Amino acid sequence: MKAITKKTIAQSDPDFAAGEIILIDKAIRKSSFDCVYKVRKAVEVKKVGHAGTLDPNATGLVIVCTGRKTKEISKIQDLEKTYTGIITLGRTTRSFDSESEFDSEKSFDHITESEIAEARQKFLGEITQRPPMFSAVKHNGQPLYKFARKGREIEREERTVSVSRFEILKTDLPDIYFEISCSKGTYIRTIAHDLGALLGCGAYLKQLRRTKIGEFDVNDALTLDEFKEFAKNFSIAAEMN
Repeated sequence: MKAITKKTIAQSDPDFAAGEIILIDKAIRKSSFDCVYKVRKAVEVKKVGHAGTLDPNATGLVIVCTGRKTKEISKIQDLEKTYTGIITLGRTTRSFDSESEFDSEKSFDHITESEIAEARQKFLGEITQRPPMFSAVKHNGQPLYKFARKGREIEREERTVSVSRFEILKTDLPDIYFEISCSKGTYIRTIAHDLGALLGCGAYLKQLRRTKIGEFDVNDALTLDEFKEFAKNFSIAAEMN
């Protein structure tokens, strides 16, 4: 699938109404919908969507489709994703990441690198996960995070996902630097939480960046500002012609 990227942007002659695939490098504190909204505004096309949500506290690759290319969204969503980030031992949060306050703390001094490496093996291959309460999974038509914000816990069914790679890049306790490749629907926050539970000290996801979706790479992605500048210049050039 062809896409508008840093490498192809200079040669691009896009038709956003007909359909384009755009690689965006999402900044922290921005939602995936922010990417859709700003692309839609920049190209003035109504039919715009993204191929996979990325949490506001995470950064990295979001694929935005316009026009008829929105039909490709489900196909892109099915592609394997790769993430890098930091799991921090010794503390937990209700959201399993740094979006909520710490709700428990335990010593991690006894944890060794060999124990971490052994525990990591438990998260390879097909695994089951229970979606976190702070997620967009629906219950009676409402996203779970709305119940979580009211302090309500909803029973969630476990789901089967697949993790093809889980590499420990560096250990600097309490921080574990990792890279994970996984199927769609995998919650990296849940892996962090469950890893901490397995080690007996608790853990949360401190940092997350999506680096790949299939063969699409974040190194080829445009920031929103770069894309808006491109769309603006393209529009001016089109009007001049």
